[in-house]
Amino acid sequence: MWILQLYSQKRASLYLKVVMELNNLGHALLFPFHILFCILKACFGLLLPSRRKDLRGEVVLITGGGRGIGRHLGKEFAKHGAKKVILWGRTERCLKETCEEISLTTGVECHYFLCDVANREEVYKQAKVVREKVGDVTILVNNAAVVHGKSLMDSDDDALMKTQHINTLGQFWTTKAFLPRILELCHGHVVCINSILSLSSIPGAIDYCTSKASSLAFMESLTLGLLNCPGVGCTTVLPFHTNTDMFQGMRVRFPQLFPPLNPELVAQRTVDAVRTNTPFVYLPWTMHALVILKSLLPQAALEEIHRFSGCYTCMDTFKGRT
Repeated sequence: MWILQLYSQKRASLYLKVVMELNNLGHALLFPFHILFCILKACFGLLLPSRRKDLRGEVVLITGGGRGIGRHLGKEFAKHGAKKVILWGRTERCLKETCEEISLTTGVECHYFLCDVANREEVYKQAKVVREKVGDVTILVNNAAVVHGKSLMDSDDDALMKTQHINTLGQFWTTKAFLPRILELCHGHVVCINSILSLSSIPGAIDYCTSKASSLAFMESLTLGLLNCPGVGCTTVLPFHTNTDMFQGMRVRFPQLFPPLNPELVAQRTVDAVRTNTPFVYLPWTMHALVILKSLLPQAALEEIHRFSGCYTCMDTFKGRT
């Protein structure tokens, strides 16, 4: 009797193994067609208008929301019907001015809280205060960032640490603070205002480029990790040099060919990307060519492009704001 049972078990095991192998073979054969379908879908998406989700009822929290891109993001989300806008930052005067402007010009309920995203305990504490006083955050915008604009050897150690803590680790703490509730609600969005310098570094901003490269890796991993979470999306925006006080004094060789972006445009494209659930946005769109060239050209050719565009010396006149 036990011989028959052993035979049946082996036969069943062999059957399951064959089925799994056939299943894997089927997936392998269909894989190229899936890739082709995704490419065609993306191409048609460029030609046809995308469906945009309604932002009414959304509670948006923006780090670094007192000035620069963050200020315009708050105004843009309010303009598109966000229920509440919450601003986080380190300078109360800027936060208060922006908050009052949003409330007066759009009528949207706006709140601000002093919070240094580099401080993990402070982030968790203020996140709790936000939930109690304002409600559940459904759209988290990680925008806070600093740049010191110096070479490695000229940089103060504390300044280097500060950049990493704000630009990179700050995203860890804010996302850990708000994402669990977003997942419970099966509704929400995590946004990162990154930089094209995360893909193409320049001299004189080694702290910023390193932190933004880490931030990009964080968002790539997070985006993939949330693929099977319905109702929850991620968007990473990678703009070229933006005309804000943060990079004041930065100069490229041919400003007519490579003009700085307006922060209003970056905010508009960011909000639109959230509404269309677009994972990655390059600004301007020509920055896609940079990714392709970096994959194809030899290092010597890339160095010539940097010299021609003035990237090697663009931070020599940097004044900036940290």
